[in-house]
Amino acid sequence: MKKLSLIFSYPLSVLFYLLFGLTLVVFHPIQWVCFKVFGYLAHKKSVDYLNFFILMCLRVLGTTFKINKPKDIPENIPLIIVSNHQSLWDIPPLIWYLRKHHPKFVSKKELGKGIPSISFNLKNGGSVLIDRNNPRQALEKMIRFAKYLEQNNRSGVIFPEGTRGKTGIPKRFQLKGLVLLFKKIPEAYVLPLTINNSWKLQRYGMFPIPMGVQLKFTIHPILKVSDFSTDVLTHMVEKQIIDAVVNN
Repeated sequence: MKKLSLIFSYPLSVLFYLLFGLTLVVFHPIQWVCFKVFGYLAHKKSVDYLNFFILMCLRVLGTTFKINKPKDIPENIPLIIVSNHQSLWDIPPLIWYLRKHHPKFVSKKELGKGIPSISFNLKNGGSVLIDRNNPRQALEKMIRFAKYLEQNNRSGVIFPEGTRGKTGIPKRFQLKGLVLLFKKIPEAYVLPLTINNSWKLQRYGMFPIPMGVQLKFTIHPILKVSDFSTDVLTHMVEKQIIDAVVNN
């Protein structure tokens, strides 16, 4: 049965990439017009629906999404969303299902050019692009990012592992960026978030994409930064996230 599923995943993956590419190309000018003519809120709405359609593309492969989140996530305050990172496909569900909270991302600078729709959003939508080989510049950008989140009541998404885990097994958290956000935005709330099964979509690299994967997202109890010391908070957040990772 698994062999048959893998065989069918080849043509369906081709269809997925055609639809995915078309979605990126179509939404690029839509984003541009929304941003240049109508401003932030219109641009954000276009990004929300870009990611909704990316989820619909994944559904061609039988991909499903299960989101467990509390109902009491506060709005109109800065949030720090801390998550493990398993694949490229972690991002669209986070943007769509947490759209009320305006998620922005800490990303590597290489993603800021050459990718229709995605690069435009990273450069213009409030996210921060980091040069990993220039720690001083990265620090300055992270400080500006923290100020942006605080002043505009946005959500900053950070993956402390630093890079994607290819097997679902979480890597040790790199805490510098996380600690900086905690110190610069003491009135923020933290949303620890665990992603499961996303890595399975890239089990064979970028092609083919396996059929029938269920991505699971679990948001743990919300924590206020100012209620804890930095050391205690980073330990709590890392433990909550890693303990909920299922490796199978």
